[in-house]
Amino acid sequence: MNAIVPVLASMLQLYGFVLLARALVSWIPNLGPDNPIVQLLYQITEPVLEPIRRLIPPLGGTIDISILVAYFAVTILAMLLNRMA
Repeated sequence: MNAIVPVLASMLQLYGFVLLARALVSWIPNLGPDNPIVQLLYQITEPVLEPIRRLIPPLGGTIDISILVAYFAVTILAMLLNRMA
């Protein structure tokens, strides 16, 4: 069990970077949804972000904070796991 915890924490940290990459990609106007990198980021992150969007609707109807919520949750969970190891 103790050997799994650091690996899981590292995987969560990596997923946090993937979430940040998706947020940054959304700010680049020249990258359309048909770009393979954008498609990969959406495929990896959408299963986590969609349930968060159902719980927390967009602020003002336009600002989606689901990536921010997911990033903080993943980061906190990774920190807790690192302390357990």
